[in-house]
Amino acid sequence: MTEPRATSTTPLPDAAPTNWVDRWAPASLRPWLKLGRFDRPAGIWLLMLPGWQGIALAGAMQGRWPDPVLLLLFFLGAALMRAAGCAYNDIVDRDIDAQVARTAARPVASGQITVKQAWAFTAGCCLASLAILVMLPPLCWLLGVLSLGLVAAYPFMKRITWWPQAWLGLTFNWGALMGFAAATGHLSLPALLLYAGGVFWTLGYDTIYAIQDLEDDALAGVKSSARRLGAAAPGAVMGFYAVAAALAATAGATAGLGPLFWAGLAVYAAHLLALQGLRVKVDDPALALRLFRSNSLAGLILFAAIVAGGA
Repeated sequence: MTEPRATSTTPLPDAAPTNWVDRWAPASLRPWLKLGRFDRPAGIWLLMLPGWQGIALAGAMQGRWPDPVLLLLFFLGAALMRAAGCAYNDIVDRDIDAQVARTAARPVASGQITVKQAWAFTAGCCLASLAILVMLPPLCWLLGVLSLGLVAAYPFMKRITWWPQAWLGLTFNWGALMGFAAATGHLSLPALLLYAGGVFWTLGYDTIYAIQDLEDDALAGVKSSARRLGAAAPGAVMGFYAVAAALAATAGATAGLGPLFWAGLAVYAAHLLALQGLRVKVDDPALALRLFRSNSLAGLILFAAIVAGGA
């Protein structure tokens, strides 16, 4: 007797029960929207915000507001590329996902969408993203091509290293470089420091996220920073966040940002260290998910601080 297949009628475990996909989307579209994680928009924000921060940094260094057209393009690009990356990740991880409670109902792992269909979805999102990329300066084309290597390698990192969260940091924060390059046509030290700070930010929040899967990852043989650190994970997250805040501060200093930046940076650091780092518990997966989701606000705070610093 075979077990019944998962359906698209209930929210996935890490999606909000009231998410718009499960409440409003037609049933036929739900598996596709879930494949692209549109029922869990936090990832779009976390991919988009480094790009917005890079655009804001370029504008602040030139004494102007961020370019609203670039902000819109990076929002659309982040939504499309996050969807493509998630679909690709689900294709590669479909056998592992089927063994993990939180991911077993994902569309590919549960059989709602075939592998060929998922590849077609990935290709479509990439082509739409390419249409956005060609609107940006040539340096962004090169950076966009280079990012594909990071994206392609990411799903395999959990098989070969205890630190796939660090690789995700390299990948998710690439937008900081692209945003700065889109606004200026070049890269400079402040942009590189902003990117480095973002890598440690992601290392922190994705370690928190991985706490949800400690037991299932151990059974499936999947590696993560949370598994490697064990009981030391909360202290390590504090360290990662401290480095992230310090690098963001150094980026602001080298960019010559004004006093309002430092006020905003203090709020950003307090959010990371006090509201998140001090509260992390390795035996509370529900809290881990809430803390992870709060990073959309943390990224917005840093974005606002950079904008204010150029005023």
